Amino acid sequence: MFSIFSKKTKSTAVKYYDPVLKSPALRCSICTGEQVAGFKDISTGKFEEVMLIRGEEDLQAFRQQYGITGDIEKIY
Repeated sequence: MFSIFSKKTKSTAVKYYDPVLKSPALRCSICTGEQVAGFKDISTGKFEEVMLIRGEEDLQAFRQQYGITGDIEKIY
């Protein structure tokens, strides 16, 4: 039978970002503690959201997805 809801599959392929133009960052809320992972444009300072971080597992998934090994800057 045909289902209108598709199952999501986890992609293990490493996605690419240009470290010359963008740096990985976490935008953190002081009030609520919410964290959003993404990339900060080095020249303009504009933040591009990629995913919501709910816990350590999400942060590790973000690191693995983009091949990030170093520290991630926190923006408040």
